[in-house]
Amino acid sequence: MDNFLKYKGIHPGIVIKRELKKRSIKQRPFAISIKEHPQTLNAITNGKRNLNTALALKVEDKLGLEEGTLAILQTYYEIDKEKEKLESKKPTLSLLRKSLFWDTDIDQIDWQKQSKAVIRRVFERGSETEKNEIRRFYGRQKVNAILGSVPREPYTVSTK
Repeated sequence: MDNFLKYKGIHPGIVIKRELKKRSIKQRPFAISIKEHPQTLNAITNGKRNLNTALALKVEDKLGLEEGTLAILQTYYEIDKEKEKLESKKPTLSLLRKSLFWDTDIDQIDWQKQSKAVIRRVFERGSETEKNEIRRFYGRQKVNAILGSVPREPYTVSTK
């Protein structure tokens, strides 16, 4: 089990794939030997499908792994995915001044629907720390796309 905790947060299918490869076992015959559809095992080893407890027990038994190892890895993987969802819903508000959003309640902002307005405002009036947080939250590509779509003032020629 301790060896597998280094894989904490990684989809258990990747671990199964490694174990099969390390032991020179082909996926299809292995799936059939545990009375599972080869397509199901393939989807799991490619990280496209979660590993249920019943199948985890079959795989562990057949490979001689400690009982519960793969189920625990699946749980850690799901926890990591949930954390990513929670963290990605809004930027780190402690890095953004509330005065930037003086005309609205910062806790009521829909950060996805109002992304254009948020990005433009922060890049017009924000500090470098605030700009960096917005880049981290939305990603450089999205920020650049939105800032690139901002209409620019036409160039004027000085008549001096």
